Amino acid sequence: MGNVKNSESSSEKHLWGSRRTRKITWIFRQSLLFWLSSIAVIFLIYFAYFGIKMHFHEGTVSSLNNVRKEFYVKNVTEQPKKPHRQRYFPCEVSFLDSVTYMIEPEDNIKFARFSLGFVEKDEITLLNEGNEARFGGHQSLKDREKSYNATNQTIHCGFVKFPNETSSSTGFDLNEKDKEYMNKCKIVVSSCIFGSSDFLRRPTSKVISEYSKKNICFVMFVDEQSLAKLSSEGNALDERGNIGLWKIVVVKNLPYNDNRKTGKVPKFLSHRLFPSSRYSIWLDSKLRLNADPMKIIEYFLWRKGSEYAISNHYIRHCVWDEILQNKRLNKYNHSALDEQFYFYQSDGLTKYDSSDPKIPLPSFVPEGSFIVRAHTPMSNLFSCLWFNEVDRFTSRDQLSFAYTYLKLKRLNPDKRFHLNMFKDCERRAITKLFRHRTDT
Repeated sequence: MGNVKNSESSSEKHLWGSRRTRKITWIFRQSLLFWLSSIAVIFLIYFAYFGIKMHFHEGTVSSLNNVRKEFYVKNVTEQPKKPHRQRYFPCEVSFLDSVTYMIEPEDNIKFARFSLGFVEKDEITLLNEGNEARFGGHQSLKDREKSYNATNQTIHCGFVKFPNETSSSTGFDLNEKDKEYMNKCKIVVSSCIFGSSDFLRRPTSKVISEYSKKNICFVMFVDEQSLAKLSSEGNALDERGNIGLWKIVVVKNLPYNDNRKTGKVPKFLSHRLFPSSRYSIWLDSKLRLNADPMKIIEYFLWRKGSEYAISNHYIRHCVWDEILQNKRLNKYNHSALDEQFYFYQSDGLTKYDSSDPKIPLPSFVPEGSFIVRAHTPMSNLFSCLWFNEVDRFTSRDQLSFAYTYLKLKRLNPDKRFHLNMFKDCERRAITKLFRHRTDT
């Protein structure tokens, strides 16, 4: 009896344990299924949410890009894109090895010959009440038109005295001792600094021959302000009044309030400042001369059969583009630029067309910082005419170069002006460019 009870009790325990195991297994399976389902649901929600967001984001970015693109295109049409600053390099200039055996050519008969005189005093009859003294004088439009004829004549060319003026000053006044020195110069290299606009750039002495150092005048025109600035920087004058090769000539009573316009006097009127000189080289004060002046004259004038040499602009060739650039950079009053530009258009100035086989120049815009010239009648006339345009209009001489040259050419078909417009890379080979002073 006891054994039977023990057997039943053991069977019940075994049955209970088996049921319990099955129940636990079922609960585990249900829990596992629940968690797997939950993970799947979470994954689906995550995928659905971020998938839609990614799609929306892509659409938004695409839309924004389209808007930006539209704005950029529109903005480009309204405002020119600032060009990427390019680097420009020098090119080879085949100078002679030495100046020792250099021979100046005989007077070239192809250069036009005529007598050119200069107005010294304005006529009272041409002046109205209230007119003031002007360095360039008061040239009428009628006289201006006549002055373009390459014939025996007397023209305005700076240094004009005012009627009944007791003083001998015309502006751009020089010391008598300096005038005496300048009157003896036969070949000149000149530059200027007015208003402390630049540092003094000394020519590279080691590349300049002893002949050139002895026979060529190197003249730097400065005002009193610039001289004081140079002295404060340790540039002391020696006993000859020189700083290195530069003979320092102080200018008093500057003729213009605009220092840039004052700088056009020595730039264009070297034949007036150095009346005995036969050749001159002009370089802006931002340049350092890195070649012998005699080699420069031989290469750009004698070898080319030219009486005037200037480089073309390294980017722009059309006056229309130059006007726009001057306005974009606010180089001058816009109304004054327009007045000059419209005047030139009305008098026949056209756009530069490189495809025209009869185009007389490789560019209508010069670089302008470096000029080599023989002091022939035609070269002197052109220099006076170009200066008069600067005196009448703006100091931006690149705007008036082509107009002056083309008008002179048009009115004198039988008297050619032998101008050599050379590549700007050649200018870069013989000068070093610096930035203007910024602390003035």
